[in-house]
Amino acid sequence: MILGPLAVASVQPAKTNSPAPAAQTGTNPAPAKEFMSTAWTNSRPGVTAILPQAKEDAEQLNALKKRAERGNARAQFSLGLCYYWGSSVAQDYAEAAKWYRKAAEQGNADAQYNLGVCYTEGQGVEKDYTEAVKWYRAAAEQGSPLAQYNLGVCYTEGQGVEKDYTEAVKWWRKAAEQDDAQAQCNLAVCYYLGQGMTKDCAEAVKWFRKAAEQGNAFGQMSLAFCYEEGNGVTKDYAEAATWCRKAAEQGSPLAQYNLGVCYAEGQGLDKDFAEAVKWYRRAAEQGNAYAQISLAFCYEDGIGLAKDNIEAYKWFNLAAAQGIGGGSRWRNLLAAEMTRDDVAEAQRRSSRFVPKHETPDQARAAYASATAAGEQGPQPSGSGFFVTEDGCFATSFHVVEGAARILIRTEKGTLPARLINADKVNDVAVLKAEGKFPAVPVAPSRATKLGDTVFTVGFPNAGSQGFAVQVTKAEISSLTGAQNDPREFQISAPVQPRNSGAPLVNQYGNVVGVVGARPAASATPRSAVALPQSVNYAVKSSVLSVLLESLPEISAKLKEPYPPKDRKFEDVVKETQSATALVLVY
Repeated sequence: MILGPLAVASVQPAKTNSPAPAAQTGTNPAPAKEFMSTAWTNSRPGVTAILPQAKEDAEQLNALKKRAERGNARAQFSLGLCYYWGSSVAQDYAEAAKWYRKAAEQGNADAQYNLGVCYTEGQGVEKDYTEAVKWYRAAAEQGSPLAQYNLGVCYTEGQGVEKDYTEAVKWWRKAAEQDDAQAQCNLAVCYYLGQGMTKDCAEAVKWFRKAAEQGNAFGQMSLAFCYEEGNGVTKDYAEAATWCRKAAEQGSPLAQYNLGVCYAEGQGLDKDFAEAVKWYRRAAEQGNAYAQISLAFCYEDGIGLAKDNIEAYKWFNLAAAQGIGGGSRWRNLLAAEMTRDDVAEAQRRSSRFVPKHETPDQARAAYASATAAGEQGPQPSGSGFFVTEDGCFATSFHVVEGAARILIRTEKGTLPARLINADKVNDVAVLKAEGKFPAVPVAPSRATKLGDTVFTVGFPNAGSQGFAVQVTKAEISSLTGAQNDPREFQISAPVQPRNSGAPLVNQYGNVVGVVGARPAASATPRSAVALPQSVNYAVKSSVLSVLLESLPEISAKLKEPYPPKDRKFEDVVKETQSATALVLVY
């Protein structure tokens, strides 16, 4: 897993057609669908990452510096991260680049990748695309999917190398085969447009689907487009609407607008103007001009909501400001039916309009902007694990309590998640993320005995220890928790910040508990420094099972526990690691 900043270049969908006149009440045009662009675009790689919030122990930092100065490449990389993000030290890009370089020159792929990002962005070093390509290539050749992805971007942009779509495709394919969703999307677009390879819509659909099933909104929207048009797959409006909804629920304004059209036209869905208006509004408020026009017509004709010429004028005006053909004409026709005061009010509302972005890419940009302004971005909050292969995820309730937004950082990328059920009293919760994931079985805790060997897998200190999974062996110290609480085990594993919600797993690979807070943790501020302790607790799996089994759609998909048969510890750990993820909250 790459522990450093992520560089993201995205394929941005462009508008392919404007609303066209059609038979409909009045003179208003029927909404037209927008889907994937027929023009290839790529943006420059940008830096995003999770900013460590907690101040780490000074002794840990000093020990890290000593290891780095003695030439330990991993320590040099970690020290570079501390300087890059200002974790326990003053932020200093030049120092970050210096330590990245030392580790990179020893062959550390993570450091090579991050040093490439520094050269791309001009952070701590002079901007130099040739140097960026050099270090991306070094990491890419070691198998780093992020470096492979960025190297592909450099070839399409001609940054540090000659433009070469064939080379871009080569590196994107390597990253795509490692389940990098964005690389899968870019590879699919190349197949769809025949850039760097022979055009093949069926192959495009294959790669769009892989990205879509990981929860990538662009992949979902593009797959919807393929089903809508019958490109590379049999035309199926219901499937198109299904994938469109998945992207819309992630905040894609393009998908939200198209989902509104599906409801307005009854295409793949039952016709429902109220639902159409709901999705038009979400897209319009993000600035999608076609959604703004469709919402304006709904207000003008009173379709799906109360007629309101002031609001109709406002949305026509906002679309016209983006240069959308017809927007100004429809606005002016409407103005002829309004009073001067009403027009003035509509113009005031237009002037106060500020787009409210929802998409993952926009959220990353908003995070970067907030970080630059000293505001708080998404914070590592705890750990958790998948209990079904379709994205049901267990964690501690206090990890997500009060969160405005929840993200799960998996091996496949950072994905949005929603809270679907919780037991606040017993401190367990179930989240849902879209995609396919490795899952671990939850076994009854009654078979667990005093002294049994168990282990935890989690992210105890995202920051000093990085975002890699940490494994800790332990024993069952007591069959009851604090004050003889029968709902908990006492365990000997040292539990640190961000480890809450991690699975407690027995030697067979079954989850027998959910790691909880340390003693008196509720009285400790989240940002306070906390040292590992050997007296800690885990909520028994029987408590979690009750919550899971109360949801029929989940309980039917739970994995059967492994029988009490010896397995290689390394295999059990590897399986658990792949199902464990970091929880981030806003």
